Amino acid sequence: MTDHIEAKVTDSVLTLVLNRPDKKNALTDAMYGTLANELFAAQEDADIRVIVIRGEGDMFCSGNDIADFVAAGGGDIGERGVGRFLHALADNMKPLIAAVHGKAVGVGLTMLLHCDQVVLSEDAELVAPFVNLALVPEAGSSLLLPERIGHARAYRVFALGEPIGAADALAWGLANEIVARDRLTDAANALAQRLAKQPLGALIATKRLMRDPDAIRQRVDIESRVFGERLKTPEAQEAFAAFSQRRAPDFTSFG
Repeated sequence: MTDHIEAKVTDSVLTLVLNRPDKKNALTDAMYGTLANELFAAQEDADIRVIVIRGEGDMFCSGNDIADFVAAGGGDIGERGVGRFLHALADNMKPLIAAVHGKAVGVGLTMLLHCDQVVLSEDAELVAPFVNLALVPEAGSSLLLPERIGHARAYRVFALGEPIGAADALAWGLANEIVARDRLTDAANALAQRLAKQPLGALIATKRLMRDPDAIRQRVDIESRVFGERLKTPEAQEAFAAFSQRRAPDFTSFG
């Protein structure tokens, strides 16, 4: 357990709160592990009918904690907390809602592709900076994002790291509604309560018909392998050095 993830169950709804606002809710491997534990346990808990994920502070999630991730090295991502979390997302069959405000960066964006409902605040901005860091997409997003918004849009989001504003996210089918920032939590909770009153067996059966967890898990594993390989490349070393030195990276010397 980590203090940076709050988990509570109210009226059959499990709420998972990313609570590391001083670090923009950047996820450490310990935080990933806690999220994975909560998602896996929720599948077996008859008292939990819906899951909500939201963040504290001025943004939903700034992605991986870079220092934590680099310290862990390439290794086998699947064996760490992050790998378990990605599998938990792929395997989750209970209704999953995200309430997103401010920036959702990296995994902050890609986890939304596993959510059944996404509520955005007016200031929400979704960013996939993987290629900017000389890496590749994760969380099954190389499969799920093109399926959702088409190849051309998805490639631009990945290749150039261009942010998706709330209005475009709604228009492209990445979100269900946009609300004022001060209404975000209430809107997500109201939606969760509506779903909690629906027949859970039918909801789960419907979700199983709508998605293929085996295909998603397979893509997650492929991405994780390539991601780990990319972490060891000179391009990635330059990207992370530039990030720590607060300068623009220079990839022109790499073929």
